[in-house]
Amino acid sequence: MPADLFPGFTSHWIDLPDGRFFARAGGPEEAPPLVLLHGFPQTHACWHRIAPALARTHRVICLDLKGYGWSAAPKGDPAHDAYSKRQMGREVVAVMERMGHVRFGLVGHDRGARVGYRLALDEPGRIDRLALLDIVPTLSQWQKMDREPGAYPHWRFLAQPAPIPEQEIGKAPIPYYEDLLRLWTGNGTLDAFSPGALDLYRQSWNVPERIHASCEDYRAGAGPDRAADEADIAEGRRLAGPLLVLVADRFVGRDGLDPVRRAWTGTFAPQDTTFEIVASGHFVAEENPQATLAALERFLAA
Repeated sequence: MPADLFPGFTSHWIDLPDGRFFARAGGPEEAPPLVLLHGFPQTHACWHRIAPALARTHRVICLDLKGYGWSAAPKGDPAHDAYSKRQMGREVVAVMERMGHVRFGLVGHDRGARVGYRLALDEPGRIDRLALLDIVPTLSQWQKMDREPGAYPHWRFLAQPAPIPEQEIGKAPIPYYEDLLRLWTGNGTLDAFSPGALDLYRQSWNVPERIHASCEDYRAGAGPDRAADEADIAEGRRLAGPLLVLVADRFVGRDGLDPVRRAWTGTFAPQDTTFEIVASGHFVAEENPQATLAALERFLAA
């Protein structure tokens, strides 16, 4: 790990039933705990531009989710439950408990945000503040793709049965993932990513087990994650506690805040949810760290 990405942070390995998980922690140990969860196809390194600032007021834990970065990448199961956001949320709880935190704030981007809202629905007593970066609910995403078959094609590609996408990606893993990064940035380049962070992403992309894990992540999205959303909506369950939904004006928020607001308030978000939009491509913490940090600091201090 390049030392300059997380100055003052310490490295932690946490043993769980599915293997060892990696996290970096910084900030005063007595400060309110805050876990940061990255998305696809990245690692905890995506937070390096804002985590040190958040650590001035919080005990910040940047975790590699299962299958990503340096955390365990076990083989998936036929039902894809191992990579369901419910199971990954349980693992976040286990990591945080091992690090001494029973209740905590959570900021999640992309897949990490999906883990975050699933955890908050399943165990509302665990989360005191929840910030979700550049997503709509998983069920809403699939409904959009059903209406617009050409939208977000990587979701369907990665969710295909094994080993179809694994073999295709394995022919040239770095170009595949880098093409996605370029496509989802605001300017279509890799300029927003620091060399140190990009090196860590590339290391992860080159590991066959992690290619499989990312596919399992999306297979879970098509199966148990969607089913969990449907079940909770049928029961009328809502997220409790303060909620921030922050989206990028050149990705999830490209049509403005109204469609995002409808997707959330029509499913899980309470009426007092804070919705904000920032000028950025999908990778808000790296493309526009100043605006992302400002929004998070306002929310966490409220």
